[in-house]
Amino acid sequence: MEPKASCPAAAPLMERKFHVLVGVTGSVAALKLPLLVSKLLDIPGIWKSRSDPVLHIDLRRWADLLLVAPLDANTLGKVASGICDNLLTCVMRAWDRSKPLLFCPAMNTAMWEHPITAQQVDQLKAFGYVEIPCVAKKLVCGDEGLGAMAEVGTIVDKVKEVLFQHSGFQQS
Repeated sequence: MEPKASCPAAAPLMERKFHVLVGVTGSVAALKLPLLVSKLLDIPGIWKSRSDPVLHIDLRRWADLLLVAPLDANTLGKVASGICDNLLTCVMRAWDRSKPLLFCPAMNTAMWEHPITAQQVDQLKAFGYVEIPCVAKKLVCGDEGLGAMAEVGTIVDKVKEVLFQHSGFQQS
């Protein structure tokens, strides 16, 4: 299932394999994960298989980019505070900050609007991480407002932009 270059400009990209690590937290927005992963796999040069044992340092070394989508309020608080009590938070704590880390907050509107949330998001940005902002919509719980994870297309576009920007390759 290797992608085929559709034009000569894409050829250099095809020689480069990108490793994208997707972190998933307990948000209801995780329901979008199958669609998100299927769309990420359409990006030329995305690496598509792994058979080695997986540990947080191996993952840190392996990935060119870490995408945490969705990032729930619980994990946001842990990462902002330096808590690393599961595989994802350990990878994030050990992350090579010369590589991009993108995060997509997703939580109930009341949680999003709590003052601590802005402080925690700012802390992650201070670490050099890139926020893909949440959006306003009717949430699964019935509330309406900010807190929904960004749309899959928005996330994929940002991953492409950052990967190509970070690698020096041009998008085709």
